[in-house]
Amino acid sequence: MPAESKLAALVEQGCPVFYFYSTEKYLVRQAVGTVCALLCRGGGEEPTVLDGPAPDVEQLIAAAGTISFFGTRRTVCLPELDPAAYSEKDLEAFVDTVADTSSAVLVFGSVFEADRTGKARPGKRAQRLIAQCKKLGWAEELAKPGPTQLRQLMAGRAAAQGAELSGPAGAALLERCGEDPYLLENEVDKLAAAAGYRTITPALVAELGVVSLEADVFEMVRLITARNAAAACKKLHILLRLGQEPIAIAAAMTGSYVDLYRVKLGQQHKKSYSAVFKDFDYKRSDYRHKHEAQTAAGYSLPQLKACLAILLELDMNLKGQPVSPQILLETALCRLAMEGGGR
Repeated sequence: MPAESKLAALVEQGCPVFYFYSTEKYLVRQAVGTVCALLCRGGGEEPTVLDGPAPDVEQLIAAAGTISFFGTRRTVCLPELDPAAYSEKDLEAFVDTVADTSSAVLVFGSVFEADRTGKARPGKRAQRLIAQCKKLGWAEELAKPGPTQLRQLMAGRAAAQGAELSGPAGAALLERCGEDPYLLENEVDKLAAAAGYRTITPALVAELGVVSLEADVFEMVRLITARNAAAACKKLHILLRLGQEPIAIAAAMTGSYVDLYRVKLGQQHKKSYSAVFKDFDYKRSDYRHKHEAQTAAGYSLPQLKACLAILLELDMNLKGQPVSPQILLETALCRLAMEGGGR
């Protein structure tokens, strides 16, 4: 989202139209809400909100043409706009109304599907409206924040409460929560309180952070790669105490090693980790992909094949052997550590 100072300057300059669009609904809501709050600052009239993807054009004309009781321009907000939902005739009337904004400030928000690069993919009708808004005022695509921006967001959130989020703790939160800013903010608030508004550490994230089997298992895989079977088994015991099913743990481990194998194979063919995960249409964050690439670098392809064979045997034993699942998992972890990376 553009800085609030930039939006405040546009409001001060009398910008008549704001249009924010993205693949992420929360980004659009945040930007639209910020602009509406800025427009209402100083005791102005509350925005007229027209909900839905295609509010009636006559409603828009009436709202935009009504003189504010305070003698200022009325704010008209369409937070869920979908230009494709209008007929050609109605869209033409809509665009004409946008062009005549002498009595109102218009604030639009739209969510579009992403293309293969992750950018918003507005249709032809939406592109037409975007072009009109750019001509008259401000239109911007809101890009999904990356790991760096999210770490800054979390650190700022913690600092605002008098706490400190260490770099490793921020990385651990990203692995557990993914790239959902709302979830990350909630986790920072919770952990800041748990830390007594001092330093949020990786240990605290592991103890009290949101439970993520995938993140916990990948941490276990990194311990195995470092040939630290004892620490990997300790992590396993924690997962079992938390009620994670042994078969689910084994499945997550297998998934991690399959990913490592794919990345390693890509490396041998001079393909980046991001290209490999794009080929397989992964939806996880680039942050996780990067760490998998770093872990895969510690293995050879024969080692990874051997690890997958161990995990296949584990899966069969868990489903067919009367032996304790914990013993089977611990045995597999030790065998994987012996096979592990670093050679």
